[in-house]
Amino acid sequence: GRPVRNTLLEVWQCNAAGRYQHKRDVHDAPLDPNFRGQAQVVTDEHGRYRFKTIKPGAYPWRNHYNAWRPAHIHFSVFGEGFAQRLITQMYFPGDPLLAVDPIFNCVPDEAARYRLVSSFDWETTESEYALGYRFDIVLRGRHESPWEI
Repeated sequence: GRPVRNTLLEVWQCNAAGRYQHKRDVHDAPLDPNFRGQAQVVTDEHGRYRFKTIKPGAYPWRNHYNAWRPAHIHFSVFGEGFAQRLITQMYFPGDPLLAVDPIFNCVPDEAARYRLVSSFDWETTESEYALGYRFDIVLRGRHESPWEI
């Protein structure tokens, strides 16, 4: 497919303890006042983007007893206007909560669900500093990323 060049990508996530800086997020986990959990990046000429962050934590979401969301990052891809905004969330490989997460599992096709899982990437891993993951967002075709989950 064609790369999505020079495109605004918004990213938001909770902190490592599973807290968002939001007035309705009140679960008993630490909130770091220095971590906002949001960013904007613009893709390059090849459709690539890069950002550094902490790995988000799982968090309780109280829709039933002992319900936890797996670690995930939200992505919003903008087109030429606000009405051309696509939103998804992507996950990390090997997370045991994926099997029981209703949001992840609302995507009926298993192959499509697993296109929402990032891949560990040695090329972007920084020695003794940061693990690297590749989040491939595909807008069209057979390997399209599921949206608005």
